Amino acid sequence: MIRITEAFKKGKAFIPFITGGDPDLDTTRSLILEMQDAGADLIEIGVPFSDPIAEGPVIQEADERALQGGCTTDRLFDMVESLKDRMHIPMVFMTYINPVFSYGMDRFMDRCQRAGIAGLIVPDLPYEEKGEIYDSCHAKDLELVSMIAPTSKERIRMIAGEAEGFLYCVSSLGVTGVRQQFDTDIESMIKLAKEETSIPCCVGFGISTPEQAGKMASVSDGAIVGSAIVRIIAEHGKDSAPYVRKYVEEMVRAVKDAG
Repeated sequence: MIRITEAFKKGKAFIPFITGGDPDLDTTRSLILEMQDAGADLIEIGVPFSDPIAEGPVIQEADERALQGGCTTDRLFDMVESLKDRMHIPMVFMTYINPVFSYGMDRFMDRCQRAGIAGLIVPDLPYEEKGEIYDSCHAKDLELVSMIAPTSKERIRMIAGEAEGFLYCVSSLGVTGVRQQFDTDIESMIKLAKEETSIPCCVGFGISTPEQAGKMASVSDGAIVGSAIVRIIAEHGKDSAPYVRKYVEEMVRAVKDAG
């Protein structure tokens, strides 16, 4: 397993997100390898789920395509495990709590470990309830990535103080999706978190252009991009890998230049 800390050893990190199995698992496999070669520092893989409440329409539709295409949690695990010897950057799963419980918590964590997954992001798991899966994660050397949002306010210090891996800073209210502008004072949110933690703080939700990625990375430790990449996959389907690679290369340059 490659630890999350490895993603930040060369400076600010670019973290792309894709939905596992969209449009099929062979394409997901190709995309992971292409994004790694394009300079991504950590790859976030979404476990397809029928009710992804934190996601906007673009990723919701990707989940639907993946599920309709026959992607199951078992098949996703098998594909990721087949890749682990070719990976030199960490991978994390973004999932919801229902798929974890439905699969069986200990079994899910065991499969994550075997597949080389370094950590989990569970957006519908409140910080106060993270004890539900925390021990099971740690038993398999998985880090549970915490999220802070503009509405967290006084909770930012509390969440940041116990964060591990990296702190996922949500750029704006609402669900995932491309945004033209950001009204949140990201810099103040990051500064407050940094008073409580030494782990990296990365910004996600809404970033789509190199300019936006560079701006967010200039006040944080990295940028997370999902919907913009998933939109490219929706457009090009099984032929999307070279288009995603080109996009990731541009975003990586923007993030590194911000360092």
